[in-house]
Amino acid sequence: QVQLAESGGGLVQTGGSLRLSCAASGLRFSTYSMGWFRQVPGKEREFVATISWNGRSTNYADSVKGRFTISRDNAKNTMYLQMNSLKPEDAAVYYCASHRHPFGVATSRRLDFGSWGQGTRVTVSA
Repeated sequence: QVQLAESGGGLVQTGGSLRLSCAASGLRFSTYSMGWFRQVPGKEREFVATISWNGRSTNYADSVKGRFTISRDNAKNTMYLQMNSLKPEDAAVYYCASHRHPFGVATSRRLDFGSWGQGTRVTVSA
């Protein structure tokens, strides 16, 4: 059974930084593309960033390009999201997700990802 556990969320001021982590178990982590998505109340969960199984390919939402960096450490079964220059509109619950299939392409499509963590809340004060 795949288990994904996010951590690192919290309260930060506008312009500040946070680093989210996603610890994975129950899957051969090094063979799965991974992603970060976020959701605010009343809206659909949206794509933030994804990374290929080998870390060589990354994708970002336009809204976070240049500010967020996705990375992974396959030796530690962990994925990260470094978030810099945070804005109030970045406030959301952030979820990590694993692709439905090993060696799957790291797209921006939420439906390509089949396992999800419980989420970690990011709050950005003005």
